[in-house]
Amino acid sequence: MKKIITIVIFLFAISTYAQSFDTAISYLEFVSEQQEGITKKMWKYTKAIAHSKSDRNVENKRKSLVKTLDKAIIKIKKASGYDGNTFKNQLLKRLQFNKDLLNNEYAKIIDMKAVAEQSYDAMEAYMMAQELADKKLEEIQAEYETNYYAFANANKINIIENESDLGKKMTISNAVFGYYKKMYLIYFKVYINEVYLMNALNSNDVNAIQQNANALSESAKEGLEILKSVEHYKNDKSIALATKKTFDFFIDEADNKIPLLTDFLVLNEDLQKTQATLEKTPERKRTKEQIDGYNKMVKDFNKKANDYNKTNDALNKKRQTVINGLNSTNQKFLSHHIPND
Repeated sequence: MKKIITIVIFLFAISTYAQSFDTAISYLEFVSEQQEGITKKMWKYTKAIAHSKSDRNVENKRKSLVKTLDKAIIKIKKASGYDGNTFKNQLLKRLQFNKDLLNNEYAKIIDMKAVAEQSYDAMEAYMMAQELADKKLEEIQAEYETNYYAFANANKINIIENESDLGKKMTISNAVFGYYKKMYLIYFKVYINEVYLMNALNSNDVNAIQQNANALSESAKEGLEILKSVEHYKNDKSIALATKKTFDFFIDEADNKIPLLTDFLVLNEDLQKTQATLEKTPERKRTKEQIDGYNKMVKDFNKKANDYNKTNDALNKKRQTVINGLNSTNQKFLSHHIPND
């Protein structure tokens, strides 16, 4: 029997012609016969993720895989198992898990309550759900392989593993995506602090701005230390270097640029209070010192408003540049290391 090593998700389609089986080996052949065809579809999906610039193309291939799984589940349910339904049910469990994973239906495969207890932010919860799903996938795969070999051994079937050319490509892809995801999680744990910082800036909440700026700076500096010890895939440092650029930007933003923005927001708050006090004071009772002080504050405000706008515009442009650069580097990394034939 040929066993093909697949990337992340192991998919099996079940053919229509077999409904009952006289021997264990015929059942295993029934399970594995369509594996190569489905693996080829999975390979097309994998290549689309790495090489296609069309989100629609990637999504169409994902939907095609889900439809194939639906058909496989129906067919294997209808077909008789061999010597009972134990192995059949184990296979169905695995197929259903893979379908749920392809559909991103994390609530069906992990305890989302446990996720919520660890994080209240939707993005963090989503990332944590992915991590937990991956761990669950490893458990499901290990459990299935144990059951698979147990079934073969119980029926005195010798399994000879033969990794095909396609299997080798998918093994490579598995390693490439594993490295990519590891690097993305390093980035995301820093980036989420910038999201919080932007929310605070939009709210003009000076205290929250300062707190989140400090958190961003600290996490970015920790991220830089982590990058120093990362083992790069085939010594390709491109993602690490692009990630470093984003962390350097975050540190400069938090340590050097945000104080300029908060100075303006504090001045704006003080100006509004001074103006309110002055307006409450009758004109005949307003002192020269009050008026001069207010006018000086307005002059400082206008200057800092100009500095605020320039700084904010520069930050927005630089932020877009480094993040677009990282996204582009990620895509080039996948395209370069995942075969396209």
